[in-house]
Amino acid sequence: MTDLATLLSDTLAGHRLTEAEGRLLLDATGCDVLAIAAAADELRQERVGDRVTYVKNQNLHVTNICKNVCGFCGFGRSPGAPGTYLYGKEEVQRKARLARERGVTEICPLSGVHPDFTIESYVDLIAWIHESAPGVDVHTCSPEEVSFVAKKADLSTVEVLERMREAGLGTLQGTAAEILVDEVRQVICPRKCDTATWLRVIREAHAMGIRSTATIMYGAGETTRDRIRHLGLLREVQDEYGGFTELVPLTYIHQNTPLYRAGLAPAGATGREDLLLVAVARLFLDNFDHIQVSWGKVGPKMVSVLLLAGGDDLGGTMFEDEVTVDAGAEEAAYMDPAAMARIAADLGRPLWQRSTTYRLLREEPPV
Repeated sequence: MTDLATLLSDTLAGHRLTEAEGRLLLDATGCDVLAIAAAADELRQERVGDRVTYVKNQNLHVTNICKNVCGFCGFGRSPGAPGTYLYGKEEVQRKARLARERGVTEICPLSGVHPDFTIESYVDLIAWIHESAPGVDVHTCSPEEVSFVAKKADLSTVEVLERMREAGLGTLQGTAAEILVDEVRQVICPRKCDTATWLRVIREAHAMGIRSTATIMYGAGETTRDRIRHLGLLREVQDEYGGFTELVPLTYIHQNTPLYRAGLAPAGATGREDLLLVAVARLFLDNFDHIQVSWGKVGPKMVSVLLLAGGDDLGGTMFEDEVTVDAGAEEAAYMDPAAMARIAADLGRPLWQRSTTYRLLREEPPV
């Protein structure tokens, strides 16, 4: 049995954790959890210092009609279902102008994968936003969406990425990853692209100089072995290109999802699991600078704890997040930077506004 104190000491000294060692940490209980969190916090201090960062962004929902209708999602609707919507150019540009008036630096189109969408749908969407909010990073499209429209158009995914970039794409969303283990994907998101496709599109984007986030959606019934395999794959891609801006851990919001209601998934991750996912990600992903804490998923109080366990970024202001709200997290719509500054100040750390790619913009006054 590996001695935990020795393993953590070696890791802080530069040892690269194996997946077996990472799994050992993810399975920790009792006071070992606090020791892992403390080591992760020390490594966070060494790597990025005391700054807590955030991006002033706005989600822009386009449609809740989705071809995938994943079991873990309470947002997506099948075509023709009650309450569906699909916004066109006028509404998209109205929302984009509003975002620009709010001073955002990032607009994040977030919606279902409409079965009728084509490459032209995404190119038009990006161009509409780029036209209405010039200078704002258009952070959109997952590898799932890229591969979906590429297949429909009989184009390579590289060609699709090139057309999106020409239209004004800034950075790619590293979403639709969920858990990058196909046996798990067949249960929670069987209509989405497989692991190999997700990884290929991300590699292509990074090779082209298009950066992306990396995400993990956990707590829907996968094992710790699955979680660490996912992190291992992300680490391998980051070794190759360094194109991930941060890891965004997304704890499964279970309340209103078909997967949970059918008894196929537990009631989300526990607080221990949330803490360990962030802490172990900090220790395991030695080629990532930033680990985001998603306040919309875990709530503002748990955010403080996770910032003491290796997290250094609070994500975005968002202004709207129907995906998380519809799944059951009612307070996930907007966080004012003043509230973020209060959280950071309580920990004795400064809050900085950043760009999508972590260029520092301004320090927020303490509250």
